[in-house]
Amino acid sequence: MPADGIARQIAERLESASWIREMFERGLRLKAKLGADQVFDFSLGNPSNAPPSAFFDALAEVAAERDPGRHRYMPNAGFPEARAAIAGYIRDEYGYPLGDDGVILTSGAAGGLNVALHSICDPGDEVIVLAPFFPEYRFYIEQAQARMVLVQTDENFQPDPEALAAAITERTRAVLVNSPNNPTGVVYTPERMRALTDVLARRDSDANPRYLLQDDPYRRVVFDADRPCAPGGWYPRTILAASFSKDLSIAGERAGFIGVGDGVPQRGRLLEALTMLNRTLGYVNMNATMQRVLTRCAGAISDISAYRANRDLLCGALRKLGYDLTLPGGAMFVFPKTPIADEIEFCEILARSNILAVPGRGFGRPGHIRISFAVEPRVIERALPGFEKALAACRTVPGGA
Repeated sequence: MPADGIARQIAERLESASWIREMFERGLRLKAKLGADQVFDFSLGNPSNAPPSAFFDALAEVAAERDPGRHRYMPNAGFPEARAAIAGYIRDEYGYPLGDDGVILTSGAAGGLNVALHSICDPGDEVIVLAPFFPEYRFYIEQAQARMVLVQTDENFQPDPEALAAAITERTRAVLVNSPNNPTGVVYTPERMRALTDVLARRDSDANPRYLLQDDPYRRVVFDADRPCAPGGWYPRTILAASFSKDLSIAGERAGFIGVGDGVPQRGRLLEALTMLNRTLGYVNMNATMQRVLTRCAGAISDISAYRANRDLLCGALRKLGYDLTLPGGAMFVFPKTPIADEIEFCEILARSNILAVPGRGFGRPGHIRISFAVEPRVIERALPGFEKALAACRTVPGGA
């Protein structure tokens, strides 16, 4: 036990905790000091759209109900009618064969991932994560007593099947994929995803199963295609963890779910484990009110055209200024290269103009920054002179642009 009274393992995690929250908290301090309109905070992927009318209509209906027992405990996997509604949504959205019993309602996608990892990992098992990646994955994996193995994507942030194949060992239990990706906004191509699942299929067996964990909160926030591919259609041993946080713009409601298709090997036992852990890990499940709301509106979606317009405004302007970036196909982030090698130093240069971005090393890819465009357009427009000034300042730095 360290001198500050908290567990040594947690103290170590605090030292490497997410840069996202650190920059967000810095933004709050700056706004309190300078005024919110003087700070250009691109640090947090917090949905800026309003939820759709269907959500508010359903919420009003549920709030008006006065039946006894409406807010008591429910089964650990969720209300049957809510599970059936979301199973229908998954079948329509993904095309997966999935019975109503294959849905477990969770406290956000994060709760779903934690439950899934604890269900499949023994101490010392390995979980492969494709970089760049959402930083909290490391903590979820370590809390399940497993070890994160990082595999870099290519220069366009697409999966590298050969690198994946080289990383698989006898202790590999899962590969975690996220497309559209946080932090890059890149949508993995069907060709690369099919190649990835082929690699897994060659190493999978009932005696030594390899799962594909599909973290999918951005699936319907896409700009240049109808939908990303659904790898569970190619690889049966897929566990889907997703939420309505981004596409319904209800991140604060923690409305998530796990989906386990009918073709998943040893499915019944897996569902037993997921359901038990959904309770015993303390996440319990999605709250009763949200379950009843989503029973009525699971297929609704907020207007994502504002995110597309913001992407086009920000990425077009940054490219014109001289930034090197891969155009995001979805989500609410862009991940440009920095004009100097040390992206933390570049974030400090941006901060001189009250612009807050997140260093790439927190996502496993140094030399980049994550910029969230889930903001009002005027924030982007007013920040552009600061982005230009930062780029100009780097031209005077040795090794800079």
